[in-house]
Amino acid sequence: MFDVLIIGGGVSGVSCALVLGSAKNKLFAQDKKIGIIAHQKTSSLQDALFNNAYGIAPGKLGSELLIESLEQLHNLYPHITQIENEKVMAIEGEFPNFTVVTNKNSYQTENIVIGIGSANTFAIEGLLHYVEPHKKSIAEKNRIQLKNDDHKVADGIYVTGTQAGHRSQLAIAAGSGAAVATDILTLWNDGISSQAHDSIRK
Repeated sequence: MFDVLIIGGGVSGVSCALVLGSAKNKLFAQDKKIGIIAHQKTSSLQDALFNNAYGIAPGKLGSELLIESLEQLHNLYPHITQIENEKVMAIEGEFPNFTVVTNKNSYQTENIVIGIGSANTFAIEGLLHYVEPHKKSIAEKNRIQLKNDDHKVADGIYVTGTQAGHRSQLAIAAGSGAAVATDILTLWNDGISSQAHDSIRK
């Protein structure tokens, strides 16, 4: 049983996982089971080249970031379960008892974070009734998003990145994933606002 299962191994999903992982020493987070289904084949990073992203050296390839970000997650926060080579097909149940069904397995979780792209090929059963046209994308591209209020789709279901209605920009996607992570940390902290910072002074 996961406390949170993140669907998507791109910018917003991994960003969310990194922030959640970095809170491992906080009393309210240290016993939480976190997982990420790191399906990356359809990530827009596969063809990306970055010259304008904060903190990333010019000329960095998105395909490199996809690999390096999961390595960073594993090296820093090995307590986070990385599930590879599985595609989510359906989500069943309701908060706090969801079942995430992939093409190979099924997983139980209290909370779900949807961190996949905004392509109109989105086909996760159980979430299709939340789909609506993307509000910030060019209409001709037929992009979609999930209906949400500040990343929250429903109790226990969160959405990040372009699927949350944001524009396709690495910095925006990363911030969106981090924002959802702090919302979940706040939930775990009995509603007391929380985030996770590292410091050279500690």
